[in-house]
Parts: sequence; structure tokens; C-alpha cells
Amino acid sequence: MDETKILGTEAIPKLLRKFSLPCVMGLLIGALYNIVDQIFIGNSSLGYLGNAATGISFPLVCIANAFAWCVGDGAASYLSICAGRQDNESAHQCVGTGITVTTLISIVFALGCILFCEPLMVLFGASPDTLKLACDYFLIIAAFFPAYLLFNVMNSMIRADGSPTYAMLALLSGAILNIILDPICIFVLDWGIKGAAIATVVGQVLSFLICCAYLRKPKSFRLQGRSFYPSLTMLKSLIALGGSTFIIQISMVVMTLLSNIMLYKYGSLSIYGSDIPISVFSIQTKVYTIVSNIAVGIALGGQPILGYNYGAGKLQRVKEAYRLIVLASLSIGILATLVFIFCPQIIIGIFGSQNALYMDFAVQSFQISLCLCFITAFIKISSIFFQAIGKPIESMVASITRDMFCFVLTTLTLCQLLEATYPGKGIYGILLAAPISDLVAGSIITLLTLRFFRRLEAPSAVPTTAGSTIMPSHPGIIITIARQHGTCGKQIGALLAQRLGIPCYYKELTALVAQESGFAEKFLAKDYDDPQEKLQELYLGTKVIQQGIIAQEQVLRKIAAEGSCVIVGRAANHVLRHYDKVLRVFLYAPLEYRQQNVQKMYQDSPAKARRHILRSDTSRASYYSSVTGRAWLDMTNYDLCLNANVGKEKIVDCIIQYIQQKPSQGGLH
Repeated sequence: MDETKILGTEAIPKLLRKFSLPCVMGLLIGALYNIVDQIFIGNSSLGYLGNAATGISFPLVCIANAFAWCVGDGAASYLSICAGRQDNESAHQCVGTGITVTTLISIVFALGCILFCEPLMVLFGASPDTLKLACDYFLIIAAFFPAYLLFNVMNSMIRADGSPTYAMLALLSGAILNIILDPICIFVLDWGIKGAAIATVVGQVLSFLICCAYLRKPKSFRLQGRSFYPSLTMLKSLIALGGSTFIIQISMVVMTLLSNIMLYKYGSLSIYGSDIPISVFSIQTKVYTIVSNIAVGIALGGQPILGYNYGAGKLQRVKEAYRLIVLASLSIGILATLVFIFCPQIIIGIFGSQNALYMDFAVQSFQISLCLCFITAFIKISSIFFQAIGKPIESMVASITRDMFCFVLTTLTLCQLLEATYPGKGIYGILLAAPISDLVAGSIITLLTLRFFRRLEAPSAVPTTAGSTIMPSHPGIIITIARQHGTCGKQIGALLAQRLGIPCYYKELTALVAQESGFAEKFLAKDYDDPQEKLQELYLGTKVIQQGIIAQEQVLRKIAAEGSCVIVGRAANHVLRHYDKVLRVFLYAPLEYRQQNVQKMYQDSPAKARRHILRSDTSRASYYSSVTGRAWLDMTNYDLCLNANVGKEKIVDCIIQYIQQKPSQGGLH
């Protein structure tokens, strides 16, 4: 953890330069794939019809990416967790499962797109003039989905394996080859839109092969034949960790698909027709992606800085990092906004000289739709900020409010209203929907952010745990106690340790983990199984929480190395599963018994006690599943399952008797 602690001491501007520049470069290189084809196609004889054809298939590519990035980001996060735990076994299973599942998904997706290409293109906005072009382009793209999706997944894994430069070179190599081949295939060989598709997939195949070459000698795992047998438990963990990425990507698909449908419908009622608006929006979306990727790259680079300092209780450093990220991102966004408003012709001209009607709509589209795009950048970085500090609800709100709700509702309402009031003008509803959505969503996110920082000013006091050293012990058995809420597991653990003359660890772990991770006790004391925490799986999947969990597991292993002890909770039975002389106990009891205990302990009413028990047990199950990949109530996880209803003293007697009668458990010395 010493290297991680640098995040809490190094100057923030220096850290941001170090972490953000590679992220920005990687995302910009990725944006080349989305924009290079448009430039060459627009400057060919295909013109805006060719760009419209490529734009029609873009939502389908986004859907494919949603699955790939879900698995890829989930695998990358899981690999980082495995590295912290030094869990090489799970690491190679993670990579193998990710590759196998992605291969299966990509093949099914490719076959579906090829078989139903024409109806899909019509659904996504193809006109009679663009249908053949769209099919010619997309059939080639879809045929190579396996290489494309696998490349994306493996690239994420390579970055997580500690080789970001290699990952960037794989991406850059494919992008450069795409740029070289585009003019050759489109102009020299006269393959038209098929040439653009061929250039794209050849670049993707090169990137895929470079990523495959890396897997021969990775740093933190070794692939075997059995690695590629998919594990459902592992897949569930990957989806949980990559779920937020999937939701964000799908929200973009919804927005793009709706735009294409509305552009086709209301464009055909306007003087521009349906093809010009779809072509313009395709270019506009990909141009803005460059601006967005810079802002997102800056924020992603700041994620570990924000997460660590928030966990460490260094709130001034959190504020400074956030301020610099917002300042840098908004500066880029405002500069781009000025260009889009005052000289959009410069940008539009890069994609070829088109007719006057095309230029008229393109200029209006850039000036209206992108007039507040700096707010869109702010919304994106806010989502990343909240994800970094372990706030999944706020992150989710920031991710989907604009695209999934504001844009959809505004577009549907304005298009219909304008068309009814001013026939032929309904298409302007789509142009106006973007800045209105930016204002509404930006206001909501600003309020969320201000609310967070106001609460940050007055943190609640948390008592410091006495004693931050591992207590001396002697060789012997380690007893882990997992328990349902209300079974008096903490008291039973303390009583058992007293009877056996060995240390007991429960809240004492907090101070030890704080020393190991550099995080503040105040942050760790809320518990990873806090029953008040919503969206538990997303919460546990955030990087800052995972860092704390990894530090906790390292402390548990150090405690176990010291000798005999009792450990209550924290999935210790799983963390120490490979150790000799470990007795894994699980305590359960009827709901009525547990309810009575909770009522006495917290002075709760019967109804409140039941709710407390339900929330706590649900959260403990989520935590256990996140850490272990197994079900909390699966009794095969434990050696001894006891009904706590018999009383604390009898439970302790039973455990001691079990130890004495099971010499294989190692006994006490």
C-alpha cells in the first residue's frame, strides 16, 4: 500500500498530470476509430449519404460495446482486486471467463446482425437512398465483431495488468493502420463504403492480434486450458463490477437510437429530408466525442486520487483535485463550445464539401445542439467523481439523467409540439432538446454536488478504536464467526476468546486496516456491510471500497500469521480458507429470537427491529457475495452451524467441545 499512499502526499497537479495524460491519450486514440471513416467517406463521391449510412449503424456498435465494456471493465476491476489479494488463481479464471463469454456474445450478436441486417438498418433510420450503403458497411463491421469486442475486453485487462503503454500501443497501431488504409480502400481501390469498413476491421484485427500476443506473457496471471471454462460465479462478479459501465453505454444507445428515429421521421417532413439530418448528427456526435473523451480522460485519471484521499479523510485534497478536474474539463468544453457556435463551418468542412442545404442544417445543428456542451462535460465528470468516492446512487443519477430521461422526454415533447404548431419544423425539437437537457440535468447534478460538499464540511465524529496493533498470541486454532443479525455474534466471539485466552477481533480491525490502507477510521467505521447503504453491489464495486476491502484482507492474514484468535465477520472464513487450523462457525437463529435481541440492543420497536434485521442480513449477503463469489447462507462454506437460540454460554461450550473432539482442527497449544 506504500505506493498507493503517495496519492495522499504528492502534489495534486503533479498527480493529475501523471494519471490523466495516459487516459486522455488512450481515449483520443479510441475516438479516431469513430471519426476517421466519416472524414474520408464525406470527402468521397459518397458524400453525406455515406456518412448517414455509417451513422445509422452506430447504435448497434454501441450496443455491442456495452457488453464488451461491461465485461472488460468488470474484468479490469477484478484483476486489480486479485493483484491486491495476491490471488493468482482467480486472476486467470477472470481473464479466461471474460474472453470466453465475450467470444460467445460477439458471435451471437454478429450472426443476429448479419441475418437481420436490412430490417435493423430500416429500424435505425435508413432511407431508400441509404439502405444499401448502410447494409454494405455494417455487414462487414458485424462480421468482425468477435475481433472488435475481444480487443476491447483484452485491452482493458492489459491496462489492469499493469501495462497501460502496451494497451495504448495496441490501440494506436490499429488506429494508424485504419487511417492509412481508408484512402487506399476508398479512393485508390475504389471500394467505396465497403472500403471504409474493410479499413476499419483490418485495424481492429491488428489491435486484437497485438492484445493476443500480450497474453502469452502477462504480469499477474498465467492462462491455462481450464481458464477458458466460464465460471458463472466469476461472471456474476464481472457483471457487478462492470454494471455501471453497461448502464452508461446503454443510455447512450437509447439517446442515439431515438435521435435517428426522430431525425428520419421529422426530417422527412422538413426541407432537409431524412438523410441530411442523420448524416449531420452522425458527424456531430463523433466530433463531440473528442471533446467528451478529453474531459472524461482527465476525470478518469483523477479517480484514484479522489478515491484514496476521500477514504483517507483528506478532504481538502479531495476538494482541490475536484476543483482542478472541473476547471480543466470546463476549459476544454468552453473552448469547444465557442468553436461550435462561431465557426462550425471549419469543423463541418473537414468532412467534405456538401450542398447548401446540408451546410445550412449542419451549421444550425452545431450552433444549437452543442451550445451548452461544456455542461455535458461537467455531467460526465460528475458521474466519474461520485463513482470514485463510492457514491453509486449519485453516480448513476449523473450518468443517466441527461441521456435516458431529460433528452428522451424533451425530444419527444418538442418534436411533436413544434411540428403541430409549425409544420416542417418538428426536427428543431431534436436540436433544442440537447441544450435544454444540459440545463436541467446540469442543475440537478450541481445540486447533488453542492449537497455532497456541504455535508463534507461537517463530518460526524467517530470514536477512535483503542489499540492499533495485532495482539500477541500463540500457535493454535483460528475461529471465524459469521452470523445473522441479532444472534449476539460479537458477544459470543468475545466470550469464546476470553474462555480460550486468545485475542478477539471485531471493531479492532478498523484501526489496523486504517494503518494498512492509509484510510481514515471514520471512513472505515461505517462498515462495508452498512445496512443503510443502497445499491450495495455497485457500492462494493467502487474502487475506493475495494481498496479498503483488500487492505482488510491483508490485515486478516497478518492476524492469522500471529496465531490463535477469534475473528467476527468480515468474510474471514473465506479469506483464511487456505490456512491450516481454521474453524469456520456460522450462527443463525429464529427471527423472533433475533428480533428480541435487536429490540433490547437498539430499543427498537418490533417492526423497526424486523426491518433492521432484514436490511442488515441483505447487506451482509451482498458483501459476502462480492468478496467470495459465494452465497452467504450456503452452509457448505462453514464447518459448524449453530442455532444461537440456545444461549451464548451454551454456544461457547459447544464450540470448545467441538474443538476438543476434532484433533484435525489443530486444537489449542
